[in-house]
Amino acid sequence: MMKARNAIERAMQALFFCCGIVSIAAVALITVYMIISGLPAIREIGAVDFLFGQVWKSTAKEPLFGILPFILTSVYGTLGAILIGVPIGLMMAVFLSKLAGPRVASVVRPAVELLAGIPSVVYGFIGMIVLVPAVMDLFRIKSGTTLFTAVIVLAVMILPSIVSVSETALSAVPREYEEASIAMGATWIETIFKVSIPAARSGIAAGVVLGVGRAIGEAMAVMMVSGNVANMPKLFSSVRFLTTAIASEMSYAAGLQKQALFSIGLVLFVFIMLINLLLNAFLKKGERK
Repeated sequence: MMKARNAIERAMQALFFCCGIVSIAAVALITVYMIISGLPAIREIGAVDFLFGQVWKSTAKEPLFGILPFILTSVYGTLGAILIGVPIGLMMAVFLSKLAGPRVASVVRPAVELLAGIPSVVYGFIGMIVLVPAVMDLFRIKSGTTLFTAVIVLAVMILPSIVSVSETALSAVPREYEEASIAMGATWIETIFKVSIPAARSGIAAGVVLGVGRAIGEAMAVMMVSGNVANMPKLFSSVRFLTTAIASEMSYAAGLQKQALFSIGLVLFVFIMLINLLLNAFLKKGERK
């Protein structure tokens, strides 16, 4: 009996080890493939012209491959979505985990989870039908397909990730921490903001990372509401993101144009990695403090 149990234990350890190796190998292969596919175009175009060029004319007789508008648009769009979505998502997580009664939470929580299951194209379609005309009428502009509209859509799309992970982290905070705070004279709201949220900081940050990943990687929804025009980003002008630049041209791209799209993918990949590294460094710094 003991030998059979030990054999099962060793088999499960081997299985978990193999799963871990597969995950690491997948990341390594993706990294190598993106580097191999993305570097040739950057070398041919020139890193400065590619990264800091302001004009993208990939199908012109004399093509230009400047992706600075795409980079800035992705940065501004992601930051805007974070500024709107993170406070709303965090407050909703606080409400569900600390303030809402069981009946209210049982209604709100499935509604938030339902947002995660809605396909991106549906977000884009609703944005086109509802949000684009509303932005056009509200701000009296000629077209509602703007960076501002894309930011609003992205902010809504990242909410489920932030709310779900943050709520789990807040619910895992030991009750003793909160009881000790209340015993020392703090109110319940003060306890939430000065004890519960700091104690759940790492989990909340993980939710933000997931939300940022979805915001950066989204293509279909933002393509439908942003106008998909290669302009330098302005809040109320049509723009193109890194992801939409790849999605809109990959079907017919060839030669240097196709290689340039792979290079955009490499830039996007590096962009996501840098954000993850910065957030992890921030978390470790907070833990040391």
